Amino acid sequence: MSIPAQLLAEAIKKGIMITCAESCTGGMLAAALTDLPGSSAMFDRGFVTYTNAAKIDLLGVSAATLRDHGAVSEETAQEMAQGALSRSDAQIAVSITGIAGPGGSDHKPEGRVCFGLATASKQHSETHDFGALGRAQVRIKARDHALALLAQAVAQAPSN
Repeated sequence: MSIPAQLLAEAIKKGIMITCAESCTGGMLAAALTDLPGSSAMFDRGFVTYTNAAKIDLLGVSAATLRDHGAVSEETAQEMAQGALSRSDAQIAVSITGIAGPGGSDHKPEGRVCFGLATASKQHSETHDFGALGRAQVRIKARDHALALLAQAVAQAPSN
């Protein structure tokens, strides 16, 4: 069974809704979550916030966070997840922001992706350096990692 199918079954069983906020994946996570029939029972909405202005306007990410830490940071990823959670009817939110490539810098290399996870009682962020695999592969790996984070969060969540 695929991760989205497992998520759907477990989320329905527990009465959990999911939301996501994406930057570098541009909606790939939302598409993966909604590919299955019946996914409206677990997926509330998704936010694609590619620009800093969109992150501020749609998710409430602080301009100071973006200025001080950049769009590709755990701080921004966490604020994205919290913003998605507070602007939805979901119980779990995940966010993705990164540098899919080409490009990057010594400080923030191509393939670096930051993730945020938020629930009413838990907040978590992490960074993964997938490497300069090419834009398509970085985006796929980021989507898949976010799906794994969601699967773990849903498995650990109490039933509603």
